[in-house]
Amino acid sequence: MLLDRTGHSTHSTITLKISSGRGKDADKGHNVPCAIDAESTTGTVAEKMAEFLRDSRIAKALSDKTVVYESHVRAFWNTARYEEADKTIHAVVRKKDENDKDIDVEVVFGVEDVRRVLELQDSDNDPTIMSERLAKGLWCRLGFTSHINGKMFKRSFSKAYRYLMHCLVHSLSHRKGAYDEVSDYIMNIVVSLVLNRKYNISQVIF
Repeated sequence: MLLDRTGHSTHSTITLKISSGRGKDADKGHNVPCAIDAESTTGTVAEKMAEFLRDSRIAKALSDKTVVYESHVRAFWNTARYEEADKTIHAVVRKKDENDKDIDVEVVFGVEDVRRVLELQDSDNDPTIMSERLAKGLWCRLGFTSHINGKMFKRSFSKAYRYLMHCLVHSLSHRKGAYDEVSDYIMNIVVSLVLNRKYNISQVIF
């Protein structure tokens, strides 16, 4: 929960901004775009962290809204397959042609497409694993209050970093629940951002 300087919750405001780009509304967006804009976060404990995220290489991945039709999503997952030969995902979606007739179109994309579209500024040469010692050392510096060898939960960090992890867990993780727990690869992204370390986020997302 975010609080303004008077101690009042800003949760409702931010939730409204997020939900306005979801579902079947006219302004469709990807699943959980994050409210990292100045209007939503000014005067809250997340203000400085939101500014940091807006300037980071994951800003577009967190907040950009893209029109996604439910029929395309269903068709994609019903036909998606991974091809080891070219290390890409192949799927088929349906669209209208110039004569307004339905046609099937093959979609092929790989890690480089994720990198290009989300503007993640990483490379195939960047690591996908961070040193455990480096990560745990950073936890302590971020105000981690739980057992250092236990699971990582957002609630165990200081408020500003809790907001950072909240954004990453909802927008970049593969979770469908248990959003308080922070996966290893999400923590690795945190390490790469906070310490300005190279990390192949594109490969992790793919």
